[in-house]
Amino acid sequence: METLRRLLPSASSLIIFEAAGRHQNFTRAAHELGMTQAAVSYAVRNLEEQLGVALFHRVHRAVELTDAGERFHADVTLGLSRIQKSAEDIRAKGREANVTLAASTAFASMWMLPRLAKLRADLPDIDLRIQTSVRDLDLDEEPIPLAIRGGDPGKWPRYHAALLAPEVITAVASPAFVESHGNPQTPEALLKLPLIHLEEPVRSACDWPHWFASAGVRYPPQARRLAINDYVLVIQAVLSGEGVALGWQHLIEGQVRSGALVPVGGHALTMQDAGFYVVWPRSRELNGPARRVRDWLVEEGRLSRRETG
Repeated sequence: METLRRLLPSASSLIIFEAAGRHQNFTRAAHELGMTQAAVSYAVRNLEEQLGVALFHRVHRAVELTDAGERFHADVTLGLSRIQKSAEDIRAKGREANVTLAASTAFASMWMLPRLAKLRADLPDIDLRIQTSVRDLDLDEEPIPLAIRGGDPGKWPRYHAALLAPEVITAVASPAFVESHGNPQTPEALLKLPLIHLEEPVRSACDWPHWFASAGVRYPPQARRLAINDYVLVIQAVLSGEGVALGWQHLIEGQVRSGALVPVGGHALTMQDAGFYVVWPRSRELNGPARRVRDWLVEEGRLSRRETG
């Protein structure tokens, strides 16, 4: 290759020559390549000097390939087309290894982030991209293969769905809050404590009246309450000792195990015919990396359900 380097110091001159020969016009080649006509002419002239042969006949306002130019152009075109095809294939394979997962901020920060190191260890050749949104994205309209969705999969006829976690909701507080306010053992005892409310802007979510009703307790509206529209901030408020909040089991399981959060109230609501699922559209096939990420998520969900009983 050292001889070729001396013969053709600039590979860019071959790209310019190919365009000029294809168009049989330096001006059109310059427009395609984003160059000036003078720059194309200079590059071709320099290539001819390096090869010691004329590649074009210059005629009035036009150029024509010489016999040597015709032969050289055919070989250059073939070589560049093979290089282009190889580069496109490599780039396509690289893109296949990028998998996007759409999820809520709460799922991304509380379920996915603690598992990222394990995902990298298990799937080292895949780059996971997490796209958060306040609403459930339409995967048929988005170039996104996978999403996490909560609810009843029977209501999503356009999607395949695999269970990640059941929807189980308990009340939780911080150890410091429990120490200063006592550990309420019944739902009724929670009515005397400051309750933190999640006000979901788009997605529907269980709220305190629903949770108390599932325990057979009437919830009287409180005159003063703390309401937050982001679940991550709700849990941060609980950790700061601001009150009691509803905790979705699959999101808080790690903090409960570590002791950062304490279940209180003695009641757990399991939503019937609902859960959290990995979904993907029926309208197109998943590529290999996306299937592997899906299977990894499903297996992680299975292991988590086994650990939580």
